[in-house]
Amino acid sequence: MADPRNGRPYRRLVAAQKALGLPCWLCGHNIPAHVDGRRHPLAFTLDHLVPLSRGGDLLDPANARSAHRRCNSARGNRPTIKRPKRPALRW
Repeated sequence: MADPRNGRPYRRLVAAQKALGLPCWLCGHNIPAHVDGRRHPLAFTLDHLVPLSRGGDLLDPANARSAHRRCNSARGNRPTIKRPKRPALRW
């Protein structure tokens, strides 16, 4: 069975999402355009709002989000990641 992520529709969705130049939807930081590599932690990856393992659609543009590789990997298949709030600095 062929991997649907190797198909033209998926590659087209990835290219369209990357062309938007949006920041990482998980951490909010910009995704550097000059970082081009499949293994770099700050590289662009296509993440899905509803994880595929939880019924998300692979090719739905409404389910596609821009993310850093490291943020996407840290999230796993959880709906969202909960970050601890930083305490306010009081002097």
